[in-house]
Amino acid sequence: MKRNSIILLATILFFTIFGIFVFAKKVQTEDDRFVSYIADARRGEIKLYWKNDQNEIFRNIQNLKTWLNKHKRTLVFATNGGMYKPDNSPQGLFIEDQKVLSSLDTTSSSGNFYLKPNGVFYITKDDIPVICTTATFTNNKKIKYATQSGPMLVIDGEIHPAFKENSTNLNIRNGVGILPGNRIVFAMSKSGINFYDFAKYFKSIGCKNALYLDGFVSKTYLPEKKWTQTGGNFGVIIAVTTLAK
Repeated sequence: MKRNSIILLATILFFTIFGIFVFAKKVQTEDDRFVSYIADARRGEIKLYWKNDQNEIFRNIQNLKTWLNKHKRTLVFATNGGMYKPDNSPQGLFIEDQKVLSSLDTTSSSGNFYLKPNGVFYITKDDIPVICTTATFTNNKKIKYATQSGPMLVIDGEIHPAFKENSTNLNIRNGVGILPGNRIVFAMSKSGINFYDFAKYFKSIGCKNALYLDGFVSKTYLPEKKWTQTGGNFGVIIAVTTLAK
């Protein structure tokens, strides 16, 4: 009887500690300043969208959602996926289904996109997510989806050197980072935030590399958190879908 009691207590202790650990891991990305979503290719299909099968640019999340419904897919999450030109074409690299639809931009100019180092977010054919600087990017023909943007927020565990603490350059911002275990975290600030604090958030949750996607135009669709922005006028849209029930 005594032995059984010890086993029972040990079991309870184990699951209590395990529960605390899981809870801590779950909330470590939660921050009231952001709406965030962790994507895992094992839970949903992660794709980048620009044009539909009629060669029409989606432009906003609602258009994508409507199109997906017609194709028996349920939209779980969506956000704008990088900067774009006045005609809504991608600024810099865009790869869709292994096809390069817009070339890598290695030039120098002004604006956030060109605040070096900028970078590339891509997903391989094996569903491995990667964020790297533009300078180190190589298309090895194994890339399924890719979008280029800038600046990098976190580079090899360090905040972009151009960012300043207490900067008054505040704006809505969205970005993407890679968490341990090949999970992707997307985050958008709910109100204006500077680049340093935005990058600090990604670093604090364990991202070794993170990339800025865009600013005040940013939108996020995430019904599981009652955040359902479906407007916008974008180029590329990043979305997670499941088969419609």
